[in-house]
Amino acid sequence: MPIKLGLIGKTNTGKTTFFNSATLSSEEISSYPFTTKSPVSGISNAITLCVHPEFNIQDNPNNSKCVDGWRYIPIELIDLPGLIKDTWKGKGLGNQFLSIAAQSDALLHVVDASGSIDSSGRITEIGTGDPISDFADIEEELAMWYHKILEGNREKVSKLIRTDFDILDTITDLYRGIGVHKNHVKETLLATGLEEKDFDNFDMVDSKKFALHLRKISKPTLIVANKIDVEGADKNFERLRERYNDSIVIPVSGDSEFSLRRAEQKGLIKYSPGSEQFKIIKSNELNEKQIKALDFIKKGIMGEYMRTGVQFAINVAVFKLLKMNSIYPVANEKTLANKKGHVLPDLILLKDGSTINDLAKEIHSDLTKGLLYGKDLRFNLRLPIDYQLRDRDVVSLVNATKK
Repeated sequence: MPIKLGLIGKTNTGKTTFFNSATLSSEEISSYPFTTKSPVSGISNAITLCVHPEFNIQDNPNNSKCVDGWRYIPIELIDLPGLIKDTWKGKGLGNQFLSIAAQSDALLHVVDASGSIDSSGRITEIGTGDPISDFADIEEELAMWYHKILEGNREKVSKLIRTDFDILDTITDLYRGIGVHKNHVKETLLATGLEEKDFDNFDMVDSKKFALHLRKISKPTLIVANKIDVEGADKNFERLRERYNDSIVIPVSGDSEFSLRRAEQKGLIKYSPGSEQFKIIKSNELNEKQIKALDFIKKGIMGEYMRTGVQFAINVAVFKLLKMNSIYPVANEKTLANKKGHVLPDLILLKDGSTINDLAKEIHSDLTKGLLYGKDLRFNLRLPIDYQLRDRDVVSLVNATKK
């Protein structure tokens, strides 16, 4: 299953433009509230350097593609309807939003860094809106959603704990449907100082504190400071970084990325998503307006921020927030191919700390039967099945039957 990233935020922050530029989709973009009336899913990519140059071979990928030495790993991007106040109570598109957000592995919280939307998400004069408040409003909705789950099941939890059910298992079961694991609950109880407190003595402050932390670690989130191309947005970007210094804040121009991707698609420029530059290859087919737009992107966006930020935000979410490592399993130790002859065929994303045994499970559950060890093909080393894999490892699995 590909990694799922959810785009959240108020209406008119540019979520759909971000989505379109990352997936080359053409979903409706409008200034009307709730233009995105239902979740829209598309395929984007996380991008990382391929290992094939290290081995001086040409790869032939199967589950991903390799372009100019970069691996493009498919991930699912979900554009979610904009939130409003009291979404957690089911207002607006709240229930639909929350049920889909629950399926996301991480969230990209898009805010309008130009300050051109009001507190309700309606277009207003540039600079009069406050992206800091916008971010806080949505975060509060998510925290209240988690809080509602706990408080709405307080009697059930109390009853189970009194009948000798483990508190970790009991609370985990409440949140299991939204991607919460037992280690999330354990870490939250420790971080909030509630691990020694009897559940029946949790007051509203305790449960809110618990919900806030659980939401934060179970749905890691980065802030996308969109519309950085608008004058004055740079100041709000700095304010966001200062105010939310415990979060990753990335400056983004969704409009600029969308323009570059469309121009590249039409063969007018050479551009790779996330690149710090592009090259015009058909200048005679560009009109004056297009030339000015490309010049602005080159100087005003890439000159100031190195990149448009769309692809960078996706990469950061996958490799930093979710702490994924790129692992290359192969069947043939000499050719680095699978049984069909595809060289470096698959790139599998595994969470940091995953082992050789976890890799075997990910490929096929039967591979764990009789698994003896793994083999690091870069350094020709035997790896025990509990060896924790590192990013860019190229490995083969050896079991009793293969040996």
